[in-house]
Amino acid sequence: MRILHTSDWHLGRSFHGVDLLPAQAAHLDHLVETVRVEQVDLVVVSGDVHDRALPPVGAVELASDVLGRLAGLGVRVVVTSGNHDSAIRLGSNARLVDSAGVHLRTRWQDVGTPVLVEDDWGTVAVHGIPYLEPDAVRQAWGLEQRTHAAALGEAMERVHADLDRRGGRSVVMAHAFVAGSAESADAMRSDSERELAVGGLAIAPTSLFTRPSYVALGHLHGARELTPTVRYSGSPVAYSFSEEGHAKGSWLVELGRDGVERVDLVPAPVHRGLQRVRGRLDDLLLDPSLAAAEQLYLAVTLTDPARPAAPLERLRARFPHTLTLDFDPEGVAVTRAPVVPHVTGRSDLDVALGFVQDVRDLEPTTEEELLLQLACTCALREEDPDADPLGRPDTGVA
Repeated sequence: MRILHTSDWHLGRSFHGVDLLPAQAAHLDHLVETVRVEQVDLVVVSGDVHDRALPPVGAVELASDVLGRLAGLGVRVVVTSGNHDSAIRLGSNARLVDSAGVHLRTRWQDVGTPVLVEDDWGTVAVHGIPYLEPDAVRQAWGLEQRTHAAALGEAMERVHADLDRRGGRSVVMAHAFVAGSAESADAMRSDSERELAVGGLAIAPTSLFTRPSYVALGHLHGARELTPTVRYSGSPVAYSFSEEGHAKGSWLVELGRDGVERVDLVPAPVHRGLQRVRGRLDDLLLDPSLAAAEQLYLAVTLTDPARPAAPLERLRARFPHTLTLDFDPEGVAVTRAPVVPHVTGRSDLDVALGFVQDVRDLEPTTEEELLLQLACTCALREEDPDADPLGRPDTGVA
């Protein structure tokens, strides 16, 4: 049996204001083509199909389209819900689409009831475990602890009970933070993942998954092998600059008579790469080695001792896909002492001018001072609608 393991599509998500739906659509086109070319028998999607509980219309249509195309190829598909999904909305048509070979497993009540898939060696039990919020299942399952490990451990007890009755090979899907230890978990995180809980309460141990033939995990956005049979597929598209070095894709799993025989990463198409660059503004604008960066999404940190004027506009003249801009001036001591503003007896304009000088360590230009004066005057007009926008006195003469 050939299995394609994917997860964390996050359809509808943007990246620093950039709409990623075209990039997500391109990946799903690639995924469908991979299923066709590689003659995949089973696709498992381990949660976070959408980026939020109420996804935009375009994201819903894209998910519906790709699931329909996969069903049209005759491949079996099992989808679970993640912590970004609405389990109720994602699974609302579960009974209807079961007959089409698309199985939506979003209810904790169904944990332990597998989807059965046949191949030349017999039956494979596919257990889809949706994201389990401990408080949602604690009372029903009689959990003693409010941890994800406790919830997932109970879920696996139900899976094991089914495997005891059934025997044979199995695939388990889970959307959770799984790691060998709290220390190893720190190296696995990226900035785009939503925290499941504070401290170590979100982490479930890898040891829960020693029995299944293959475990298809979702939640973390980097493709990662925890053990030869326990893996994260990661997200197909980068959702933060911390994913700059990630290899995005899906796992193609060969499941033989006795278990996993081979696993290969199928690379995802790169819509636009990421890069973090650092340096003085003029150096970055003239550096010939950054020619390739002109086509990438950039996170720029400027190190000029004083903040340059209009830095973002100047950067985007050469690097049109600059998305974030930070400042880390060279030779300037960073103070963490609290700043106490002195505003008593000062005009609004004086406070604004002082702020500009403190932030940039340069006096405002004449043009900036005039703009700030106009802004302060216009703000005061909200209190006095009859005031002149340039602050001229009312002489009573029209």
